[in-house]
Amino acid sequence: MTVLDLSSAITVLFIIGMIWLRTRMQYVGLARGEPGRKLRLNKAGRGYFGSAVALLAIGWFAAPPIGSALWPVTAANPVVPRVIWFLLSYYVFIMVHRVLRGRGIAVFSLREDAVPS
Repeated sequence: MTVLDLSSAITVLFIIGMIWLRTRMQYVGLARGEPGRKLRLNKAGRGYFGSAVALLAIGWFAAPPIGSALWPVTAANPVVPRVIWFLLSYYVFIMVHRVLRGRGIAVFSLREDAVPS
């Protein structure tokens, strides 16, 4: 793995973390003030994050050839098209989450835990 690949891998992890945090922050208000109740990932959430990881994995391999075809200057450096793909993926998943919420599909929900006495 080259330094360029390592920086792309760090970028992927950062983007996954940002998608997770941004989505989770939309649901934090559900669990406030209710001790013993935490957020859990729903089935729709597993699909949501699974498709985010899949889109980022596709971008790892597809972005360099697409980038060099559209922007020949980037042919020698695969990092630029990958980072652009990763950032666009982040924005796509902001829109996907808005569509899911608009249709009433929750990514996270409250988990019922026994409140310790």
